[in-house]
Amino acid sequence: MYLQDTPPPHPGWKERLFDLALRSGLTPLGHSLWKNTLTVLNYHRVNDPDAPDFDTFKPNVSARPEAFARQMDYLKRWFNVVSLQRVIAWLEGREDLPPRAALITFDDGYRDNYTHAYPILRERGLPATIFLTTGHIESDRPFYWDLVAYCFTHTHRESVTLPNGKVRHWENAHERERVARAWIEAAKALPESAKQTWVERLPEQLGVAIPSGYFRRQMLTWEQIREMREGGIEFGAHSVTHPILTRIPLAQAKEEIETSKRHIEEETGEPVLAFAYPNGLRDDFSPPIERLVAEAGMHLAFTLLNGPCSRREVRRDPFAIRRIFISHRHTLPRFALLLTILNRYRH
Repeated sequence: MYLQDTPPPHPGWKERLFDLALRSGLTPLGHSLWKNTLTVLNYHRVNDPDAPDFDTFKPNVSARPEAFARQMDYLKRWFNVVSLQRVIAWLEGREDLPPRAALITFDDGYRDNYTHAYPILRERGLPATIFLTTGHIESDRPFYWDLVAYCFTHTHRESVTLPNGKVRHWENAHERERVARAWIEAAKALPESAKQTWVERLPEQLGVAIPSGYFRRQMLTWEQIREMREGGIEFGAHSVTHPILTRIPLAQAKEEIETSKRHIEEETGEPVLAFAYPNGLRDDFSPPIERLVAEAGMHLAFTLLNGPCSRREVRRDPFAIRRIFISHRHTLPRFALLLTILNRYRH
């Protein structure tokens, strides 16, 4: 999970400019000019955040199913989508990468990866990699951002104390959603133990009861994971409980990395060779964390620093590979522009 600023829902002059660039062929030309990049896309969920029964964290939705299908069609037309295994083989000098190589990744392990994304990928013959947070697979343990969103969606109260001590009020659903995001951002700034304490108190603070098994049903099952593996989807590790690894002791970070890797290997019977850092921003991983990932037997690791990245960068530091964060508010023209090297310089 990673909160990024996303574009406004109504197209303005920038969106019209992106559309013109796509229709005129300028954006596809940009893909052709930078052939020696590795374009790694980062998805989380494929779902409809505006559905009446969607009551978990909306910013974690990367695309609606119909938009995801259009994005995959675009990738298939303008890029050469490769598997994680092929990227590893290239790093080891056993294979070449094609020009305009792209890798599709998902973080966390939500069930809609199976129900919505997997059929679209399978229909187009596209490989992908899902990074699993193993402590949430077949578990009632929720991701804290989903628990927060659920509580704010179902509360009848009109104020809350944020983890930074500030009291916020709301008068409508839009304001309530903004307060929920502020609550999550305040929680992210805390040490993991303090954050967990605030999260555990929130349902009582907002007067919300959590139905038994609700969050388990949001996540993949091991049976679904094994089925997708048979269908060409690869799996990597994303920790056990999704802590920001630089904010916990190194011994605990080592346990998070190694245990998640081992659990996936036990369930799938195949080696896990890649890791994705929780949250994945500049302060969320470090050289000591990278060393732990390498010592655990991983061959590469992924961040959420803006991509794409040059192949030279990947070879120089395969444990800090950039990815492109995809949001459900990205139009297809904006999505296409994100896949160019210009995305590196948009902030």
